[in-house]
Amino acid sequence: MNDFATRIVTWAQAHGRHDLPWQRSPTPYRVWLSEIMLQQTQVQTVIPYFERFTASFPDVAALAAAELDEVLHLWSGLGYYSRARNLHAAARHVVSEHDGVFPATLEALVTLPGIGRSTAAAILALAHDIPAAILDGNVKRVLARYHAESGWPGKTAALDRLWAHAEDHLPPQHARAYTQALMDLGATLCTRTRPDCPRCPLESDCAARRSSMPTAYPGKRPRRTLPERRTCFLIISNDAGHVLLERRPPHGIWGGLWCFPEIDDATQLAARLEAFGLSREMEPVALATISHTFTHFRLTIEPIALRARQLDAAVQEQDDRLWYSSGDSTRIGLSAPVTRLLATVET
Repeated sequence: MNDFATRIVTWAQAHGRHDLPWQRSPTPYRVWLSEIMLQQTQVQTVIPYFERFTASFPDVAALAAAELDEVLHLWSGLGYYSRARNLHAAARHVVSEHDGVFPATLEALVTLPGIGRSTAAAILALAHDIPAAILDGNVKRVLARYHAESGWPGKTAALDRLWAHAEDHLPPQHARAYTQALMDLGATLCTRTRPDCPRCPLESDCAARRSSMPTAYPGKRPRRTLPERRTCFLIISNDAGHVLLERRPPHGIWGGLWCFPEIDDATQLAARLEAFGLSREMEPVALATISHTFTHFRLTIEPIALRARQLDAAVQEQDDRLWYSSGDSTRIGLSAPVTRLLATVET
């Protein structure tokens, strides 16, 4: 191994993370699942989701055979739900096109839904010990500081330079140990706001450390004001304590999840109730607004509670509509705001 890799691996043998759930039996399936879950999500948040997920779907065949609702149910609360939809689609592709065996080349892996260059490389390195350069968020930070790359990695030029560094430092052997060590270094020492430089094996020649400004690297995302949007959720309940939910379209925010019926504002209430075959005379009660922040905008939700009369409660369930209670055995995917509001109206 080169000196950069040797120092990191030596450090990790004594100080790295060795007992994360996906490190036990690092099959391609378990590595892939952990890498997808860890995208923009902290390790401690991911661990219980990973354990529940693998208990229900111990291998790619089990995941492929599951209904999407069940997958989204287990993903509920983890956010970025396109990851779950892509997991399900990729599992079905592996089963149908690769006889249930993950391909072992970068070129084949990146053709699977939701798998990019870095995730594919992590599968190769961590599951197969095949040399392949990764560039997740932690690794970007380590390399940007070591080489004093000040550009924001969201820009193509800055990202290309980091990929070049990742390839240059990749050792030809011991890919698994090196890759895990590099990830651990970024997660535990070279952290975003409080890097522990004195304990870092790269301290002696880290350009950011020499500048005495390690947190200046990598460059920050340009500041921007998130646009504001508003919507109304209709929380329609019946005498049995169930609420009416609709399945959202497969794409867009909360794609494929179940949600309260939605209107732009209260002026659309009567027409929406009529479309359901519900009485317009139901008395609406405005509940406290809640807010939810997405990557690209901030959403303010105005919940309106309505109690269906006995005849109204006979609204027929359809493929995209159901009466639901959190006490039901039905396993469906719910967004965080819906879960919060359900807890409010069911207490």
